[in-house]
Amino acid sequence: MSILANKETRVLIQGGPAGINAARRMAEFCHLCRLPLNVVGFVFPPDAGKTAEIPYGAELVSLPIFKSVAEATAQVPAINTSLVYVGPDRAYGAAMEALTDEGIKLVSMITEGVPEKDAKLLSREAKTRGKIFNGPSAIGIISAGECRLGVVGGAFDNLILSKLHRQGSFGIITKSGGLSNEIIWICSQFADGVTTAIGIGGDAFPGSDYVTYLEMFEEDPQTKAVIIVGEMGGDLEEKAAAWYGAQKRRIKLIATVSGFCQEHLPKGMKFGHAGAKEGLHGEGSARDKAERLRKAGAMVPVTFGALGPAIKQVYEEIVARGEVKPPLDVAADALPRLPKPIEEAVKSGDVFVEPLLKSTICDDRGDEPLYLGYAASDLINKGYHIPHVIGLLWNKKLISPVEAEVIKRIVMLSADHGPCVSGALVTIIAACAGIQMAQAVAAGMIMIGPRFGGAVTDAGKWFKFAVDKKLAPQAFLDHMKANVGPVPGIGHRVKSVKNPDKRVKELIGYVKTTGLPTPHLDFALEVEKLTTAKKDTLILNVDGTMAAILVDLGFPIESLNGFFILSRTIGLIGHWIDQNRQGSRLIRLFGYLATYASPKRREVPPLDGIPKTRVEVVQEETVRS
Repeated sequence: MSILANKETRVLIQGGPAGINAARRMAEFCHLCRLPLNVVGFVFPPDAGKTAEIPYGAELVSLPIFKSVAEATAQVPAINTSLVYVGPDRAYGAAMEALTDEGIKLVSMITEGVPEKDAKLLSREAKTRGKIFNGPSAIGIISAGECRLGVVGGAFDNLILSKLHRQGSFGIITKSGGLSNEIIWICSQFADGVTTAIGIGGDAFPGSDYVTYLEMFEEDPQTKAVIIVGEMGGDLEEKAAAWYGAQKRRIKLIATVSGFCQEHLPKGMKFGHAGAKEGLHGEGSARDKAERLRKAGAMVPVTFGALGPAIKQVYEEIVARGEVKPPLDVAADALPRLPKPIEEAVKSGDVFVEPLLKSTICDDRGDEPLYLGYAASDLINKGYHIPHVIGLLWNKKLISPVEAEVIKRIVMLSADHGPCVSGALVTIIAACAGIQMAQAVAAGMIMIGPRFGGAVTDAGKWFKFAVDKKLAPQAFLDHMKANVGPVPGIGHRVKSVKNPDKRVKELIGYVKTTGLPTPHLDFALEVEKLTTAKKDTLILNVDGTMAAILVDLGFPIESLNGFFILSRTIGLIGHWIDQNRQGSRLIRLFGYLATYASPKRREVPPLDGIPKTRVEVVQEETVRS
């Protein structure tokens, strides 16, 4: 048996991320004990209507998130317990909502910093309704082998070490969350373990006191002894001593009280817990509490280190009287284990997972990304620039300073081409329509294709084809005319031999001064001589120039459009910012900017077979009469 929490407990957790974390820990306990998950839902208004996924063994359990306690209990009537994991400013309202619900009998609150007035009101409400309010600042409740409320008991391995998968004979009540785990472990090593362990919290006014739970343990035949862990401050330990000494009790009481060091420190100093504060006149001292408990008949070890032997002594006496039999423990390796996360299983060599993808350019598994093996910070500190990163990620090569300068000039010269080209125009229209930057720029990017910027890859492809095949310029043009069509990278709507594109002249002029080999650029320029002889606008345009130069630098064909995309993104972002800075309004084209070639307005012919309306029928009858 146990008290407060058992196999029939069904839990509603009030709170968001912290509550979900608690549910995960509770699911671990249920998995260990081969019990169904006792958490049935959450109350977290911001996510109401959604679900939270909780790992349970090797499965994920989807639990509903509700807007209110009333909604949760209406849909899941089995709920009888609530755990409060919300901030101190909302804890009172959350706990009161649970206490006033007819189906909920136990509310445990982990929230720290709850105002003392709120704690008193919640405690009074619970007592008025015959319910239990545990906390605030309570780590939770655990009944071995049956139920876990909160994170009490520690990590999964500690649940096993503390033998919490089965019932023992000792109850525990403690103010300290950390010490609760320690005492549970001590009971498993010096005795047969615990029935139920309760963390009541260290606030000055807890919702429930030692006596509340001592009376429950007294009525639980499985519990033979109870350990209370007290501390200086308040009077809960004195009340427990008075209760235990008032009459002969069935359970044996073991008590330890922390805070004797206060005798060497100034009066009134407060320790870790809000309630751990000795009075200015020595009231609530650890020594006084320990003496009262000892006089009431409790076993009070001299030091905390003597607690284990004291528990062992009581356990041996219980066994000698035949009240319990030492349990036959199951080997730890026979108990359910948590499935290893896939990363851990792969690392330990337990499983092999076929990779979903392969990356040959970047590794982000360390402290920082490695670009083709080079740490990003090292590249910065040694004077490398963005073009070098482009070379590593796009061409798997640490390019030379001269090559980096070429790339820098390509990016700068093609960053923007004014507001009237299709990509910029679409981005501007989107910006004026109130569309966010990412979507507006993406809309402009969609315009990149064979007729706008997207000719870089195709131009590089065909110039490389001609050079690799050792075609003469005229033979190349003949091949393109017969098999492909217009040569990508050749031709401009505005620029011509007489009105050259200065961007092209700038790029070619610089590259020719570097001494870099430029077979593809040279070939493209020879093709230009033939095409401009036919029509002066069939010049080598900026797409074709970029393509030829980049192929000469060794960049793969499939990467070439990336340079235009990268460069033009700078301009598109600029246009979006520019329109937003101006507060530009929605654009609608003027009528004179469109030619309307559709038919003029005309009469719509009657449609046979349409049922007549009631009015039409009446009108026809009237005419006939």
